[in-house]
Amino acid sequence: MDLKQQDINSFIVVGDRVLIKPKSDSEKTDAGLFLPPGVKEKEKIQSGYVLKYGPGYAIPSNEVEESWKENGEPKYIPLQVKEGDLAVFLFKSAFEIQFNNEKYMIVPHNAILLLIRDEELFV
Repeated sequence: MDLKQQDINSFIVVGDRVLIKPKSDSEKTDAGLFLPPGVKEKEKIQSGYVLKYGPGYAIPSNEVEESWKENGEPKYIPLQVKEGDLAVFLFKSAFEIQFNNEKYMIVPHNAILLLIRDEELFV
């Protein structure tokens, strides 16, 4: 999917999805060998930084639907992620999008294995 002429701030992430900017790992191994393009992308686990996230898991309303009642705002169980977190996630569950020649991943919250949060970055 290729999106053009839009600002990333206009993106609205829905449900339990998380928008992640993949971490650009070195294309070089510890032994000094350069890897061909795409090798890192095929790993089962990848990491990246959380840019945006959805409201969470929707909670069904237990109230009886009455025609005279106004429908209130939907309720959600919030997600654990915060903007700026480093997320380690399962690559096979992620969806890749291209935006302004940059790669982004849309990942379901349940595919995130680990979050690393550096509180000092946000002080």
